[in-house]
Amino acid sequence: MKIGIDIGGSHIAIGVIDNTNAIVEKVEKRLMAEEKKDIKNVIEKYIIENANELRKKYDIAEIGISVPGTVFEGTIINAVNLGLENYEIVNNLNKQIDIPINMRNDAKSAAIAESKIGCLKGYKRAIFLTLGTGIGGAAIINGELLYTGNLPGCEFGHMIIQKDGSKCNCGKNGCFEKYASMKVFKDNLRKALNLDSTTRGAELLEIIKKNPQNEIINNVIGEFIEYLSIGISNLIDIFEPEVIGIGGSFVYFSDILIPKLRENILIKNYLYNKRNELKIYPAKLGNDAGIIGSCKL
Repeated sequence: MKIGIDIGGSHIAIGVIDNTNAIVEKVEKRLMAEEKKDIKNVIEKYIIENANELRKKYDIAEIGISVPGTVFEGTIINAVNLGLENYEIVNNLNKQIDIPINMRNDAKSAAIAESKIGCLKGYKRAIFLTLGTGIGGAAIINGELLYTGNLPGCEFGHMIIQKDGSKCNCGKNGCFEKYASMKVFKDNLRKALNLDSTTRGAELLEIIKKNPQNEIINNVIGEFIEYLSIGISNLIDIFEPEVIGIGGSFVYFSDILIPKLRENILIKNYLYNKRNELKIYPAKLGNDAGIIGSCKL
């Protein structure tokens, strides 16, 4: 058995994965703003405590970690939404966890899992996006993850879609994730509805479902769909994928957002090669794709 760990911009999830790639036990926590001031200690303490507890209950052979940003040989080179740079996390963890630990970019991990056993299974060319605090990405070419050398590549969230746009944590202006991440969508919805910043995603989803004709809500959704359409259309023109998968917290809103996204891309003059059909699916493994994909499948 294995332990899969998904470190996101706002949470940490740890799961035990059996030989069928199913999660048999999972724990997770939200990363609060105050905790991010001491993010390394918070992450390490949570992982060490829970991994060691799970090892008492299960025969664990290895640990896999998914993390946003640039990862190389056990080091987080840069994870802008966590404020981490040149962080040798694997070396630190191995001081108190004496089994092999592997690490990979989170969107790549999720894409591998979805390609093997999820919404991208059976397709040779696919694009996968994770929409959460930021936007991560991966490309599947001929059934394999696109290899880009020592740097992970496919940082779709940091392609510029708005000239002189909003400042991104990466230092650039106008990045895709500043307009089409789930964090931005939820923040815009809270602001438009005068809701407290602590209003959870589940509550926002319920408000949307109960108010399908609300003009304020639909305007926020429409703007989000427009920016998401622009970014995805660019990726379609570059990769011409057979299918697009979207994971992260987006999956909880997918029933509402995906039909609007498909329709908007198809009716707008965004695609160079016109299509009559567009396959866009939510991650079949939900927000657990990063946990499962962090370990070797």
